[in-house]
Amino acid sequence: MAFSGFGEYSVEFYDGLLADNSKAYWTDRREVYERDVRGPMLELLAACEPEFGTGKVFRPYRDVRFSADKTPYKTHCGATAGEFYVQVGSDGLLAAGGYYWMAPDQVARFRTAVDDERRGTDLQARLAALEGAGITIAGEKLKTRPRGVDPTHPRLDLLRHKGLYGWREWPPDDVLHEPGALDRVVTTWRALGPLTEWLTDHVGPSDQPRR
Repeated sequence: MAFSGFGEYSVEFYDGLLADNSKAYWTDRREVYERDVRGPMLELLAACEPEFGTGKVFRPYRDVRFSADKTPYKTHCGATAGEFYVQVGSDGLLAAGGYYWMAPDQVARFRTAVDDERRGTDLQARLAALEGAGITIAGEKLKTRPRGVDPTHPRLDLLRHKGLYGWREWPPDDVLHEPGALDRVVTTWRALGPLTEWLTDHVGPSDQPRR
């Protein structure tokens, strides 16, 4: 089926889950999740596939093995298509793109590219254009400068990044439940293309085995 928006009770479902993150709540409202959240997310990914590739919806269950927070369910539904991400929850809709986290070998390649005058200033220009378009730039950073980096380096702030991505969000509104939600995601992903292109060209996937 064509994407027509997230279901009427998608936000309400996650509002309730925030208040009662329990198996009982989830079991009682599983049908709402499938109909109003997961089903529309699959339809959205299918609509995006010709341009952005095959998408994947993340499992709704949290990995609590090493977390002090033992609540069993994620309080949003997230999905990816290549280097792009989309999320729906009680806060509304979010679209993003880039590298949320980089493995050590990726960080090394990223810093080498940022240190290079031509490639580094190119990235700065792309990020400035994204911010000018209303996209927020984010990513985990070192609190101090990387070892061996000149404290006066013109791109020191970028060199501190261990992840780099851009995102845009919309609070719950009528458009969330309409085909226009797809337009918001696609427009944002297209805008983020210059960032994901730079990361693909100069960083690429990790060569290290997954844990």
